Amino acid sequence: MVKMSLDPVQVMSGQVTELKVAPSSNGDSRGSWEEKEEFDQDHLGLTAKPKPVTGRRARKVEGGVFFPKPENAVTIAVSSRVLFRTEREQKVFEQKGVEEYLRYQIEHENEPFAPGPAFPFVKALEAVNSRLRELYPQSEELFDIVLVTYNHAHVGIRLINTINHHNLFIERFCMTGGSSPIGYLKAWHTNLYLSADADKVREALAEGIAAATMFMPEKLTEVSQSQLRVAFDGDAVLFSDESERIFKAHGLDKFFEHERENEDTLLDHGPLKGFLEALGKLQKKFYAKGHRLDCPIRTFLVTARSAASSGIRALKTLRAWGLEIDEALFLAGAPKGPMLEKIRPHIYFDDQMFHVEGAAEMGTIAAHVPYGIAQKHNAKQNTGVRK
Repeated sequence: MVKMSLDPVQVMSGQVTELKVAPSSNGDSRGSWEEKEEFDQDHLGLTAKPKPVTGRRARKVEGGVFFPKPENAVTIAVSSRVLFRTEREQKVFEQKGVEEYLRYQIEHENEPFAPGPAFPFVKALEAVNSRLRELYPQSEELFDIVLVTYNHAHVGIRLINTINHHNLFIERFCMTGGSSPIGYLKAWHTNLYLSADADKVREALAEGIAAATMFMPEKLTEVSQSQLRVAFDGDAVLFSDESERIFKAHGLDKFFEHERENEDTLLDHGPLKGFLEALGKLQKKFYAKGHRLDCPIRTFLVTARSAASSGIRALKTLRAWGLEIDEALFLAGAPKGPMLEKIRPHIYFDDQMFHVEGAAEMGTIAAHVPYGIAQKHNAKQNTGVRK
């Protein structure tokens, strides 16, 4: 099984032919972006020696700076540790303390960070925004990305330089200087929070904020630059863990029996239902302009449920909620990794580490949703259990 790390996020050793990034620094000594045997730098236009940030992109829409109000936008809060790779800096902090860490960041503030696991996802969000602005120039119903970091404000200069270097449209920052960002997430009307800190993810979920811990595998499958692809597990992600509890307590036969008896009873909502709703709302804006077939947002349900035995309840629940899933894969317990390799999502959400690691093994960027009964099993077994 692929070894993964919350902090720092691990290496990218595959070739990402559609993800084009500018020269960047950072990464630890083993498997860093600077090692040609681990990553084809020429293929991405990377060089071992970082280049300083130069210039700044003009950010104007319709003649003026355009910032949607948080209550109108789909707000994605992203930790700096998943948007960028900060392994080297984290080591300085852990080994030498905060003062040396701040000194190091200031000394290297003109060296941009390399992309992290959330980078392709954020680029895809921006691609969707570009299409939305073409169709609805005055609309504030857009993705709004907020960079969240525990860093001191001194580090903000390097983060801003990195954002401009990679030509990202991120103007909203939340630098907490070591304090918890959860209260700020609520003020931003956050629809999704992505972090490398599992404790803060659990804190966000407890406050009703959709959240997940991001991981990066040693290899990375190429992903689309023109279509945002998001894949979800079902139970304890889109839906509650009600059915999962039956399975854990009484086994598979009782689970099937329970689902048959309750197929007309809607499942309760799970922690990421609201994020799927937000995606669906933006999808409908494209449908209204005749772009259903070439919509730049595509969603997937990838579940271990069986279609005939337990799938009907899940589909009826989604339909009753008024939510559309573009593709639904009922795997009846088969491994999810091979299917996700074909889907090539920018992000896949699952509540069990077993499936997160299986996805990562096949090159998919996966995010763990630490919610529901499965977390008790995850605590007992490092890789969780199959559901």
